[in-house]
Amino acid sequence: MTACTECGFSYDLASAPEVSTRIMEYAQDYARLLAADPSALRRRPAAEVWSPLEYACHVRDMLLVQRERALAALRHESPVAEPMGRDERVEHDGYAEQRPADVSRQLQDAALLFAGVLDRLPAAGWERVLIYTYPEPAERSVRWLALHTLHEVRHHLLDIRRQLPGQEAS
Repeated sequence: MTACTECGFSYDLASAPEVSTRIMEYAQDYARLLAADPSALRRRPAAEVWSPLEYACHVRDMLLVQRERALAALRHESPVAEPMGRDERVEHDGYAEQRPADVSRQLQDAALLFAGVLDRLPAAGWERVLIYTYPEPAERSVRWLALHTLHEVRHHLLDIRRQLPGQEAS
């Protein structure tokens, strides 16, 4: 079991079946945060740190990519999870210019789509594997993929809360 030193998330593989419910709860938290002043959502605290809106766009896209990775693991033997180009997407998809209300709705839909795949997994589906390339190539189960996705969603929620006035940092 691995834990994130920054946000405290613990990779408890036995809790993977709970991920879909928690992802949906966090999607609601994102929706509340994305109702903030658009100028605050677009503001970067430093050039190399994403704005709250950019983090939310990343989470939306990451949920969709992770869904496709889980589905690939169910269809193929040890597929490779190619990098999603997270940094390039910020510019290529114009994250900073997107409408927060649209991103909120899309993020909730992406969470629903990802959760739907997890909710339909047969017992053996959790143990299917893929080659996850970050931070280094390693064989990972769909169970781990679900928890890693939950960690990303939770961690970036913390990143956003740190930047918005009046939000709790934990």
